[in-house]
Amino acid sequence: MQAQGPGQAQGSGQARGSSPGPLALVGSGEYLPVMAGVESALIEGRPPRYVQIPTAAAPEGKRRLQYWIDLGVAQAERLGVEPVPVVVRDRDEAGSRDLAALIAGAGLIYLSGGSPLFLARTLRGTRVWAAIEAAWRAGAALAGCSAGAIALTDWVPAVRDPASEPEPGLGVLPHLRVLPHFDTMTSWAPDLVARAATGAPPETTVLGIDEDTAVVDLSGHGCQWQVHGRQQAWILDGDGPRRPFPAGDTVQT
Repeated sequence: MQAQGPGQAQGSGQARGSSPGPLALVGSGEYLPVMAGVESALIEGRPPRYVQIPTAAAPEGKRRLQYWIDLGVAQAERLGVEPVPVVVRDRDEAGSRDLAALIAGAGLIYLSGGSPLFLARTLRGTRVWAAIEAAWRAGAALAGCSAGAIALTDWVPAVRDPASEPEPGLGVLPHLRVLPHFDTMTSWAPDLVARAATGAPPETTVLGIDEDTAVVDLSGHGCQWQVHGRQQAWILDGDGPRRPFPAGDTVQT
C-alpha cells in the first residue's frame, strides 16, 4: 500500500456540496490496515461519520455479520472517526425509517463483502438505499468492496453459479462490470471471468480488481479511476489480452 491515499494524491479535503462524493471499488481488504490509507482519504474533509453496511454477509449468519461489524468498528477507531454500523439483514429492515436515518450526515458509506446478489436484492428500491444514494449525491464518499463493488454496478451475477442469469444491481455504475479478487478469481471462477468479458455490451467496461487493491474516482462520476494498493486493476476486452494498471495509474472507463 502506498503511503499516501487517493485524496492526498489528487487533492484532499473535498468539501461536501451539491455534487456526488468520491467512489471507490475495492478488490478485497475492507476495514484492514492495507486499506486504511484509502478509507482515510475518502473521509478526509467530510463529517467523521463512517457508515458501515454489512448486509452482504447477513446470509452467513449472526456470527459472520458480527465479524464484519467488529472489523469496521476497529478500522473507524484506527482512523479516528465515528463508526456507524447500519445492520440491514433483510428487505423489511431495508425499509426502516430508523435505519435509513442513521445514514444522514455520513462522510463515508461502505458496502462490505459477502453475497452480491443478496446485497442488491435486499437494498434495491428501499428506503435505506435511497438514503445512501442521497447522501452520496450530496457529497459523502461511497465505497464497495468485493460483493459491495459488484452490487454498485448493474450486472450482479451469482458468483458461485455462473450459469445463472445476472440480476440488476444498485445502478450507480451501470457502465461497469466489476470482478473483485481478480488475481484469484481467474483460477476459482474462470467461467465467470470469461462470461463477464465476452458478454459485455460495447459501451460497458469490464474491470478486474486484484485483492488488497482499490480504484478511486474522486469526481464521483465513475469514469476516471486511480489505482491504489499492493496489486493491479485490469481492463478485460473480450477474448483479447488483459491490460494491467499498477498502483498510481489511471483507468478510464
